[in-house]
Amino acid sequence: MTILKTGLLLFALFYLLPLGISAAIYQTRLSGTDWWSADRSSAGLLPPARSPGAVVRVFAAPTVRWRGIFAVHCWIVFKPEGEARYTRYDYTAWGDPIRMNGFEPDGRWFGSTPEVVFAADGAEAEALIPRMRAAIAGYAWRNQGDYRAWPGPNSNTFVAAVLDSIPGIGVTLPPNAIGKDYPYDGRWLRPTASGTGLRLSLGGLAGLSLGWVEGLEVNILGAVAGIDIRRPAIKLPGLGRIGMRGPDGSGVPTPVATTAGTD
Repeated sequence: MTILKTGLLLFALFYLLPLGISAAIYQTRLSGTDWWSADRSSAGLLPPARSPGAVVRVFAAPTVRWRGIFAVHCWIVFKPEGEARYTRYDYTAWGDPIRMNGFEPDGRWFGSTPEVVFAADGAEAEALIPRMRAAIAGYAWRNQGDYRAWPGPNSNTFVAAVLDSIPGIGVTLPPNAIGKDYPYDGRWLRPTASGTGLRLSLGGLAGLSLGWVEGLEVNILGAVAGIDIRRPAIKLPGLGRIGMRGPDGSGVPTPVATTAGTD
């Protein structure tokens, strides 16, 4: 009985309480916003598209309406060297799931300003783009009806699969990117996205990840709690990563600061 009580207390502390706080934040900030009229303009997080160098970004922002209490939506943006426009890929619930250039590359996601999850520029970005394109072209869950908001495959499953295709990229999606642990290729036990550990996923409904970049993550019904020792932080459902920022995971600074937009 003591073990049961301890387990319930930990569940309330690390799962229910963070989600309650996230719900209160949502109620304060966004509950009165109409999703169809919400701001989707550029947040000014990308270098001007006319800049000659290659660029790769992965963005995340709270998802639409009340679902933003629980999860973020992730997407991919890149521009090869010499091109004058960005290409954005999302995975959505309407039409063909893989959506290209449906929104501004660094656009606010229905009123929410995105954060940079991963950034690469120049030669590093140029080397990543062909592998990303190949992973997108070969993604299995690409037909109408394949999208499932929970437990996956959803937008975060798609981005996780693209990142998984690049060994050694050393990045992990935010803990509140629900769907990132869905076994998109049927493998329930696999290396973590960063390649620095192992991840066990029981259909995206439960799981455990342990890696140098990911730290320890415990997945219960898609909600992730955990701890990062490498860059000290805690990971909480709804609230995401709280602690030290770094060049991987949420909170990474944009390498090229700009207010010029993406024109």
